[in-house]
Amino acid sequence: MEEQSELRLELADEEWPMANIDHDRTIVRAIVTDGSRSFYFVRVKRDDAFGACTVLETSGGGVEEGESLTDALRRELSEELGVEVDILCRIGVVSDYYNLIHRHNINHYYLCRVTAFGSPHRTEDEIEQFHLSTVKLTFEDALREYEHCRSSRLGRLIANRETVILKRAKELLASGKEVEAL
Repeated sequence: MEEQSELRLELADEEWPMANIDHDRTIVRAIVTDGSRSFYFVRVKRDDAFGACTVLETSGGGVEEGESLTDALRRELSEELGVEVDILCRIGVVSDYYNLIHRHNINHYYLCRVTAFGSPHRTEDEIEQFHLSTVKLTFEDALREYEHCRSSRLGRLIANRETVILKRAKELLASGKEVEAL
């Protein structure tokens, strides 16, 4: 198949003033779909330094020391969504900032297809602090939900990052040019 160019985006945090950035975080995230073209996300309900809000977000998280990006991705998807996946392709990298917590995020995005459903194995923080739940949406419903999330400052940061990625994933799926499992 024809090779697809990966997206490379750098997004500023225009919600909070920048004082300093004191750490980078390498993160893996996935646009997860199934054979019927439904998409799977996590809904996060939080009340912390970012404020009280409920947001939609792609599943994923930090890469642990010594862990490959794809191993981290498979672990995060199993923990948060309870799924096993084929990783179809890399979508790209979004570099963004959370000025409030002085962090630079390097988000590595992949397009994945579910091969098996199971039970999530969420961490205590994901259950107690973030109240994670799995959400299955159509492409159009996901875009609407991201727009709704823009009512909060954190929601705007996430939606700015993820709507571009979701639209690119939709293009890849529609074109049939996504590569077979990595």
